[in-house]
Amino acid sequence: MHLTHEEEAVLNGEEGETKQQLMEILVGVGKVFGADEMVQIRSAQVSGASYKTIGEWGLKWLLSLDARACVPSVLNPVGMDRIRWEEMDIDPEFAKKQLAVISAYERLGISLECTCTPYYLNITEYGDHLAWSESSAVSYANSVIGARTNREGGPSALAAAIIGKTPRYGLHLVENRKPELYFRVEGEPQQADASWYGALGYIAGKISGNRIPLFSGIRPGRDQLKNLGAAMAATGAVALYHVQGITPEARVFSFDTSGLEEVVIEANEVSDLFTDEIPDAVAIGCPHCSPEELSFLASLLEGQKITIPVYIFAARNIINREQESVRIIERSGARVFADTCMVVSPALEQYSRIMVNSGKALSYVPTMCGAEAMIGSTRDCIEKACNPQNMRQDSLT
Repeated sequence: MHLTHEEEAVLNGEEGETKQQLMEILVGVGKVFGADEMVQIRSAQVSGASYKTIGEWGLKWLLSLDARACVPSVLNPVGMDRIRWEEMDIDPEFAKKQLAVISAYERLGISLECTCTPYYLNITEYGDHLAWSESSAVSYANSVIGARTNREGGPSALAAAIIGKTPRYGLHLVENRKPELYFRVEGEPQQADASWYGALGYIAGKISGNRIPLFSGIRPGRDQLKNLGAAMAATGAVALYHVQGITPEARVFSFDTSGLEEVVIEANEVSDLFTDEIPDAVAIGCPHCSPEELSFLASLLEGQKITIPVYIFAARNIINREQESVRIIERSGARVFADTCMVVSPALEQYSRIMVNSGKALSYVPTMCGAEAMIGSTRDCIEKACNPQNMRQDSLT
């Protein structure tokens, strides 16, 4: 692996022990994956932010570091809303540890906009090299924007944030971004809810594994693409996908599908995942809600009162920009939380059955929250939450 004189100097410890340690991480990753050199990145997104996932040893490692990020860098969701954690019934001892983790990242120059949707915050463009770590963010960056990032681990993403570079391998190389599997979707519903594409991704991810799929027969918008990619990253390991005539690289390049395995997915296979069962709680915002999604939720909840708990998650920046929608939502009794999500927060571990509108959450909630997960459209989720017949006194908070 070729290093510049400046990179060699960092590796040799000439810019301090922390940068040396972090450069060792990057060089080690590069050697494992056959990178020929490092590449400058435009931004980083760092996972390993929830105390629920990194624990005491992760916190100790963060506190041992002494350097600052040199590119715009944000955190993945943490275990609670930094400001409203008491409203989430978070244990004070957990909160203390989580705030210590956040403070450690802040000292390292990582922005405390704790979100899995960094593309709503910073300008990211086609062809940009990134070091992002959260699976749905990686999928969106590669697929919907046409930027280039591998799925980084928490330590390698933090290293890239501080060094400003990442090893050049995998999806940083154009030749590795071609489709390896062809999905032909039949019967796409007109004006399908984003949850339908999440359910499609739930199925497609299991088939894809870590292969790059190409879709035909669907016309999703940005929120639908977000849900599609997030679900495939959860049930498989899909970091990049293409949709004919929609995603940027599928418009730039003419992909030859003649030699690819072809899989037909029919609309009824997707619809079969949806349920009419009664949940204990509803959770929306996995990945974090867009401004348009908050506006739609406000239109559904205006004048309503919820009868079971409803948790909605979005980046703090988006919540601050959409204050009127948030006020309407919260007048119903639903709560809009920043910094966290249903997957990494312990707040939802108190429920047995959680309804979501996300294929990603459908995959993760059973293992991360210990609850049964069911998927419905956003409209169905809100209708269930506001139906007096579904009220369960033992589940209300």
